[in-house]
Amino acid sequence: MILYLDTSSLVKLYVKEAHTSLVKKWIEEAEIVATCRIAYPETMSAISRRFRKGDISKEDYDLLVTKFSNEWGRFVAIDFDELEAGRLVNLYGLKGFDAVHLSAANLLRSNQDNISLSFSSFDEKLNESASTEGFTILFPE
Repeated sequence: MILYLDTSSLVKLYVKEAHTSLVKKWIEEAEIVATCRIAYPETMSAISRRFRKGDISKEDYDLLVTKFSNEWGRFVAIDFDELEAGRLVNLYGLKGFDAVHLSAANLLRSNQDNISLSFSSFDEKLNESASTEGFTILFPE
């Protein structure tokens, strides 16, 4: 199975949040973990935001940034189609980067034959849109 993570899921690997252990379990079960290339700056931003809010110490911030940077290469970083993302914004009323993630997942699926691809996000509207696009959604029950 290929597991596609949007940034809300990817961040859970680095910052302890609700459902962190579940996302880690899904990753262990996946053969390949993919995300859009925009997830790198988005995740860095999320980690930085948690530091600025005082949720994590400077030492933990430095460790998380280093860990994420070192592990980025283990994810398959997918490009996206900006025209497709724009279409998805208009079709589903998605935020820009959510549409970019869905576009990337669609691009990944279109380049593979007979793949089992599951989609993970903690954004309800994005999950509904991905489900309508035909993806299997991994979400806590």
